[in-house]
Amino acid sequence: MNGLSEHLQRLVILHTNDLHSHFEQMPKISAYFDRVRRLWSADQVLTLDIGDHMDRMRPETEGTNAIANLEIMNATGYEAMVIGNNEGLTFTPDLLSAVVQRHAAFPVIGSNIIDMATGQTPEWMQASLILAKSGLQIGLIGVTAAYQTYYELLGWQVTDPLEAVEAQIRLLRPQVDILIVMSHLGLRTDQRMAEELQGIDVILGGHTHHVLEEPLLLSGTYICAAGKFGQYAGHLELAYDAEERRIVELTGRVVPMTDASEEDSSVTALLEYYRIASAAALDEEVAQLRQPLRLDWYGESPLGNLLAAGIRRWTSAEIGLVNSGQLLQGLKEGRLTRGRLLEICPGPINPCRFLLSGADLLQALEESQLDEFMEKPIRGLGFRGEVLGVLNVDGLTVCVDSSRAPYERVLAVHVGDEPLDLNRDYIVGTIDMFTFGSGYLSLSRGKEVAYMLPEFIRDVLAVELRNEDAIASSHFARFTDRKACTVSEID
Repeated sequence: MNGLSEHLQRLVILHTNDLHSHFEQMPKISAYFDRVRRLWSADQVLTLDIGDHMDRMRPETEGTNAIANLEIMNATGYEAMVIGNNEGLTFTPDLLSAVVQRHAAFPVIGSNIIDMATGQTPEWMQASLILAKSGLQIGLIGVTAAYQTYYELLGWQVTDPLEAVEAQIRLLRPQVDILIVMSHLGLRTDQRMAEELQGIDVILGGHTHHVLEEPLLLSGTYICAAGKFGQYAGHLELAYDAEERRIVELTGRVVPMTDASEEDSSVTALLEYYRIASAAALDEEVAQLRQPLRLDWYGESPLGNLLAAGIRRWTSAEIGLVNSGQLLQGLKEGRLTRGRLLEICPGPINPCRFLLSGADLLQALEESQLDEFMEKPIRGLGFRGEVLGVLNVDGLTVCVDSSRAPYERVLAVHVGDEPLDLNRDYIVGTIDMFTFGSGYLSLSRGKEVAYMLPEFIRDVLAVELRNEDAIASSHFARFTDRKACTVSEID
């Protein structure tokens, strides 16, 4: 047992973070946790998840409203979790409340989450928790990243996480032997927390998908993290001296799961059950397509145009903008199901609206003509594609000359029938990802941003795919070359 002194009280903490519904790893994680419980007594093992276990890009999560995640977490023996932004922002509070209360056999901790209607922690969460383990009182604090503008639209106030932790330290520290912060905040914030706040023994981190192969010790606080996608499980062992009332020994590591051969057969069986259940749920018909809709990441296409037009209508904007990389494949004619729509548009991306100057719009249009932008990989912010792709637009016609130098290729832009005015602000409907500076920096300069939750852009696309007039319009080109700067058809 790693040489921990025999007379001390011992505790093992197993932790995961940012699994993002990588179900293929869950039987391996469960088998590893079971193996640890066989080596130690159950009373000496504490098992925690640090958020973003759920990801609605996966059919098992989407098709079961995350019941699959919670039931597998139950089978694995988790004893508490903190919600991450994937839980908190991609499910409505009502849906998340219902599924957690019915299916989670463990508490959900939200130390910095307030229900705006009541001014209290949501009834299905706990602001903090004290567990008895190995003869010790273990205090758990759980905080999530404060995307306040988004959360307010859903009816939650997410307070400053460090202030919330500090308040919980004052409450819990006199009552507990060991104090753990479950932090879905990212490594930099965890480091700041360790340096600025006294009284924390261990921070278990997530959100930024960082891997700490061994604990980082800062100002007397140990920081741990286990990467992403179930590639690792975190394993921490400590010894507590009751006479000195402190941790006297601590070792930690991350254990690779990707190549693990042992799997928990009960979790494997659950996965198969929920795979079948989700497939049945996602077989619901969305539309009947009379014709195929082509997609091109590196050029204009009907499916990309259709999504841009749908976002413009959804947001009541003059102009619609979306990158083609949000869509993964085109569509064949015939029956279209929820499952197929999820396959081609898996990202939990929300539509939004803002005011944007003509000059900033022109910069984005110029950049969208460049290979370095089309081929740009995007990480995080809900993006679930491969590359940025081109900009698909609606409400605009753009004349280009691809033979010219970069940033000189757009020859003319019309908004409706009027030439683009570089000094005017336009109402633009687009996607939330752009407001954070991802993809095109100029699109992050939008003013009076209004995010539209809880619908995703695939919900917008579903509406458009039932609109025959919209489908017909998607075949008309928005981008034309210098020899034919008039509206023409594209196939």
